Amino acid sequence: MAKRNYLIGIAGNIGVGKTTLARRLSEKFGWEVYYESVINNPYLDDFYQDMKRWSFNLQMYFLSHRFRTLKSIANSQTSAVQDRTIYEDVEIFAKSLFEQGYMAERDYKTYRDLFYDMLPYIPTPDVIVYLKASTSTLLNRIKNRGRGFEKTISGEYILYLNNSYEKWIKQAKNDYQILIINSDDIDYVKGEKDLNELIQAIKKYCP
Repeated sequence: MAKRNYLIGIAGNIGVGKTTLARRLSEKFGWEVYYESVINNPYLDDFYQDMKRWSFNLQMYFLSHRFRTLKSIANSQTSAVQDRTIYEDVEIFAKSLFEQGYMAERDYKTYRDLFYDMLPYIPTPDVIVYLKASTSTLLNRIKNRGRGFEKTISGEYILYLNNSYEKWIKQAKNDYQILIINSDDIDYVKGEKDLNELIQAIKKYCP
């Protein structure tokens, strides 16, 4: 029987440490890692300057990129770690933009319709690792990494997203295997003990 491939999804708010954890897990497991398209995203600068004008464009870009990534994962012969899940695109970011008046209702409906058309064609993660952190921790991490396009992110926006994540996770636990990690005081760069404990928890879903 052919060896089964696994998929770990890393979920969490902006600045919580998803990319770092995805890289470390990839190194530890020897699996492929698929990063979120942030640095090369052609809409992010414009979005943070005018969220209402560019919200739909940005979310469509992320959705299409995530879908292509998942198709690549499905067609590959290796296990994978994904930096941010496709579910967050629709249930956190697009939804929050719509609720806050940054995305028009017709655009949001078009976006959600496309997302649900995509779902049957993508693999479901064996486990989603949800990294959570306080708003103050996230803002400090965002500031310290110094990405120019993130300078205008407000504490109110990060708090709104944090609350959205908490609501989504409560519902998502009914549909997916989820590990919730409070990352305020956890170091996955130098903290080998923290990382190894997480790996042992993940192995329950990806043996």
